[in-house]
Amino acid sequence: MEPREVADRYTAIAEGLDARVAGCTTAAWGVSTPCPEWTVRDILEHVVGVHRSVLALLDDPAADPEAGEDAAAAWKTVTAAVRQALRDPGRATRIVSPRFGDMPFEDLVSRMVCSDTLVHTWDLARATGQDERLDEHAVAVAWTWMQPAGDTLRASGAFGPAVEPPAGADTQTKLLCFLGRTV
Repeated sequence: MEPREVADRYTAIAEGLDARVAGCTTAAWGVSTPCPEWTVRDILEHVVGVHRSVLALLDDPAADPEAGEDAAAAWKTVTAAVRQALRDPGRATRIVSPRFGDMPFEDLVSRMVCSDTLVHTWDLARATGQDERLDEHAVAVAWTWMQPAGDTLRASGAFGPAVEPPAGADTQTKLLCFLGRTV
């Protein structure tokens, strides 16, 4: 990876989710999403939870929820903390120990946080009728590592069975179908 590539990619992905969150009406928070049994609010709370679990590996105070904090406010807090950590070379390269093995913090963000946030940005956009187009570079990076890891990813139970993409599908459509989304 190029220095700061992960920070720049994460920022682009986070800005995409920022825009979709800003586009949510009060009524949209209770709308069903492509993730079975999850509402728009549930998706954002999940994304915030993933961010908090990763930040906790750095002992970052943003990992701790504030009493009464709503999902949109929590999102602003955790995304700012991840962006700050990725811009600090000492924190970005610090070895963390998630359940699947030791790695630099930025590698964990590159794979898990970027991919999770990216895909759920699409889920939120689809559910609320917003722009579904995702950052092309981020999609390409996610596809590059997720596609070969398919069986391992599915074994975790986090993804449903792949859906056959339409003929001539672009990389975004292939990625979403691979992750069980009907596009």
